[in-house]
Order: sequence, then structure tokens, then C-alpha cells
Amino acid sequence: MSVTEKFLHYVSFDTQSDPESTTAPSTEKQLVLAKELEKECKALGFQKVMVDPHGIVYATLEATDDRLPSFGFCAHMDTATELSGKDIRPRIIENYDGSMIVLNDQYQMDCKKYPALSNCIGDDLIVTDGNTLLGGDDKAGIAIIMQAVDEMIKENLPHGKIIVAFTPDEEVGRGTENFDLEQFQVDFAYTVDGGRIDAIDYENFNAAQAKITITGNTIHPGYAKDKMINACLLSHELIEAFPKQETPAHTENREGFYHLLEMEGTCESASLAYIIRDHDFEKFTARKQFVQDVINSLNQKYGDRFQLEMQDQYYNMAQFMHGDMRSVTRAKEALAACGLDPVSIPTRGGTDGAMLTEKGCICPNFGTGSYNHHGRYEFCSINQMETMVQVLKTLMQKQKP
Repeated sequence: MSVTEKFLHYVSFDTQSDPESTTAPSTEKQLVLAKELEKECKALGFQKVMVDPHGIVYATLEATDDRLPSFGFCAHMDTATELSGKDIRPRIIENYDGSMIVLNDQYQMDCKKYPALSNCIGDDLIVTDGNTLLGGDDKAGIAIIMQAVDEMIKENLPHGKIIVAFTPDEEVGRGTENFDLEQFQVDFAYTVDGGRIDAIDYENFNAAQAKITITGNTIHPGYAKDKMINACLLSHELIEAFPKQETPAHTENREGFYHLLEMEGTCESASLAYIIRDHDFEKFTARKQFVQDVINSLNQKYGDRFQLEMQDQYYNMAQFMHGDMRSVTRAKEALAACGLDPVSIPTRGGTDGAMLTEKGCICPNFGTGSYNHHGRYEFCSINQMETMVQVLKTLMQKQKP
């Protein structure tokens, strides 16, 4: 199988995670792909393969050359919650010419609105049918890792110990909560969970989630004067208290934001979920305090009708690397050897690698050649996935210093 065939196979599995679940994994359907990957790893020749009780797949391929360092690669099995990941119907566009791509009668995308397409002109693309996401985040990463190891074995290339780990629930911030670092003892570790393939990223957002519940007071509208308190209107006042320009739609690079992820309500009660992001830890702390101050102010005005639950999700991995750039340097050398001009950019998101780095396993992030994640306009470049396979193979063959 090629990397494309692997990818198309993996996206056929519905693996959406559930932010409301307390189980691990958060959805049973993630285990179906976990068992499939377990089977494939055994077929490839990994000597030690397991799916742990929490749905994490670990597989170890012993070294053929002890002069080469050991490597760990991590990707996540679950897909985002913003749009369905069920019954995905991918379509291949050969030799993309830069024109409008019609997904269906209602949805189209072009280079002007989605600039990532401009860097893929001439490539073969995989797109959605406009009704679901694609699942490139992060099944492209899984396919790249599996294909790189597959080719290493078939081509009888020398390698050090290789460990792969495929996690559930990354999209709901729980990808590494049960991760066993004893199963992932390597010299260098990487997630393969980004977009552009010339990047090796080691800066990411600090992240928190805020859930706000509003209690109103309902009564017949004909007799409501000075009695009714409409929770939906209170939610509007809450939203208006946030800075209008500090949202994902108005920020870039290292600029943080507040993102209203979801809301629902009636006159009697309403609930809102925000995510809070910033690369700078002091600014991140200030953003969380701002949310608390808004809630305190509204409670003072309306009499404790706003309840806030706020928790940190992950942190910027750079602060836990303590200046150790060896893994980044090796990655850049592999990228350059494959004809790419390496960059490191502040990632406007997070990966399992951020939490692994916090736990002591430095784990920067490679790209996958998939873009526009978390929605119907998601696509991936077959050519770029193939390049990333070569990058990982090149990385694994560089000897120890």
C-alpha cells in the first residue's frame, strides 16, 4: 500500500472524540482504528505491539544498527468535534491547476479564500465532498509514519529502535493523560501533526477552556415586568464584554484570542464554552483573569447568576525544552536533505507533543501536508505526504553525534 492508500483507509474509520465523555478513550469507535493499527503494526514486523486499556497503540521495532539513534513518532487517531467525521467520501484531484474546487452544490474553495491551496498547485490533492471533515488531522500523520516504517523495512534500510504511538482524544485535550513514557523511551521524539511540511515546530499555544453556565428566571411574558431574567440575553451581554478583535478571525502569529466554541440556551438557562489561547504565559494568565473579572462583574450586577468552570489544557512546549534544540536541529537537517527550506513557526494550536514535552520527553512537531483542519474545506497534498515519508526515513538514518 502507498501512503495515499493508507490514508484513504484510515479516514474510512469514524474516530471522532467526545469532549463531554469521562471515559478513556472518550468514544468506543476510536478503538476500532486502534485495533486495525495494532494488526498492521504486527504485519509490518514490529516485535512488540499493544493497545493499552486507554486505547493508546504502542509498537516497537528493534534496531538493526546500534550506531543509529532511537526515534519515537506520535500521531492521534481521533478527529475534531466541529464537524462530522462519519461516512467521509474523499475525492482525488490530480495535478491541481489553481482553479475553484467545487466540493458540492453548496460549498467551494479557491486559492484566494484558502491560501494554503496556492502552495499545492501541481500537486495531487485529496478533498472532501463538502459534508464532512477529511480527517487529515491527524490520519495523514498516521499514514506518513506507517509508510515510512513500511518502506524502511521493505528496503532493508538500517535503523535504530523505532517506537510509534497512536493516541486517542487529542482533539479534546486528553491525548496524553494516560500516556506511559516507559513505553516510549527513545533518543528523539516527534509528533507528525502539523500542516506545512517545511516546518518543525516547537512553540505552541498555552491553552485553557472556560465553561460558563447562566441561570435566568422565567415567567409568563404577559406578567414578566421586573420579574423575568432572560438567560439568553445575559449570554449576549457576556459575549459583548469580550474584546471584538481578539478572536481567531482577527488574530495571527503569536497573537492570542478568546474563542466562543459553542453556546445554547433558553430563557431559563444558557451555557457557553470558550477556549483561551496565548503563546506568552503572562498574557495567557492575564486572559484567564480577564474572564474571571467579567464573570465577577456580571455576578455583582445580576446577583450570582453566572457560574464559571475554567481549567488549563496544555502549555507552550518551548518553556519545557530548557534550550535543548537537538531534536529540532536534527529535524531541520532532514528537511534540508529532502530539498526543503526549514522553518519553525509559532503553532496556533497544540499537539500531544506539547504535553509530552512538559512530562520530560521533548517532542517537536512535523507537518503532514494537510490543511484547513476541523472543517469541510480540509484537504491534503499527496505529493507533500510522500515528501514527509522521505523526511522521516532520512531522519532515522542519520547516525548519533
